[in-house]
Amino acid sequence: MTDWRARAARVIPGGASTGSKRPDGLFGTPVPDDAPTHFVRAHGCRLVTADGRELVDCTGALGAVALGYADAEVTEAVVRAAHDGSVAGLSPVLEVTLAERLCATIPSAQAVRFLKSGAEACQAAVRIARAHTGRSLVLGSGYFGWLDWWTEAAGVPAGAHADYRALPFDDVDAWGAAFEAAGDTLAAVIVEPLVDRHASTAWLRFLRDRCDAVGAVLIFDEIKTVCRLHTGGAQARHGVTPHLTTIGKAIANGWPLAAVVGDAAVMAAATRTWISSTLASETTALAAAHAVLDRHARTDVCAALASIGGTLRRHVREALDSAGLATVVDHGDDAMWGLRWPDDARHAAFLAAMRAHGVLCKRGAYQFAMLAHDAAAVAQIGAAARAAAAATPAS
Repeated sequence: MTDWRARAARVIPGGASTGSKRPDGLFGTPVPDDAPTHFVRAHGCRLVTADGRELVDCTGALGAVALGYADAEVTEAVVRAAHDGSVAGLSPVLEVTLAERLCATIPSAQAVRFLKSGAEACQAAVRIARAHTGRSLVLGSGYFGWLDWWTEAAGVPAGAHADYRALPFDDVDAWGAAFEAAGDTLAAVIVEPLVDRHASTAWLRFLRDRCDAVGAVLIFDEIKTVCRLHTGGAQARHGVTPHLTTIGKAIANGWPLAAVVGDAAVMAAATRTWISSTLASETTALAAAHAVLDRHARTDVCAALASIGGTLRRHVREALDSAGLATVVDHGDDAMWGLRWPDDARHAAFLAAMRAHGVLCKRGAYQFAMLAHDAAAVAQIGAAARAAAAATPAS
């Protein structure tokens, strides 16, 4: 049998091009021998691993898939777009029509720029904000990708993120002090509205009010939350509108698409700086996003995701409590939830037992609900959770 993990390790540093899909990222260290690292087919909520196992998947491709893998309507739209040519020397009409639909869907959206990844979208939003304000300082709370402006990692010059300050999530006092210290040097605030739990509406309103007062740009990173928590994102739930929003993941159900959307006057700064990508508007991903919005127009996808995810979360919570594992804390939203374990060993044991019963979950945040989690899949996940919890030491 082919050892795909070993083959990947020889030619792909870390074994995977997506950091969160590295074997140690998914399963911990040491990586268990049984842990699957590669798939050959994903359909609905099930995938077939390279060694032939079929698993019910709870990772949702790190949140990029909300309808289900290889969703028929999305796939049909993508195939049509591919047959018509995915790129050309002119911009496609699909870029315009999708931008119009997003402006009608997301409260903050009056203008749109498309990109391919969430990291790009966050970088573009920060650059637009800096160009709009003529300032440099950015305050933030959340995860914003791998690019130099935000991350501190080997190979990143210290100066690249010298104008970024990280602050606590949902802490009005800390943010109030930071605003006072920044004064009129503040270019932007960028926050995730969900980090383990929902931000308070009061905090989000405070950020908007203070940004308005000092002439800074408020950015919501809604890469994970648009088309999952609400079609229009967390901002639609909270009733707080940022100046700019970054979107991605579920907007195209796994096809590579991201965007910055926002206030037209702020977005106009995109023409005074340089943000460009050859494949930003290739048509297969645009067509996928149109198909996703079609589904949302017909049915309340986000309510269904919350219902499915809430059932899964409840099954797992009840299994853990019945097995005396009450110290394991569940967090997040029903549509995207996770477990926080007091130690790595029992966490790994639980995940291994879930796999043994045909269910793939990942370490940490999050497990993602999909519409494709049908009754049989939900029942299998519940049964696996009960068996896995019973097999995991309580202390």
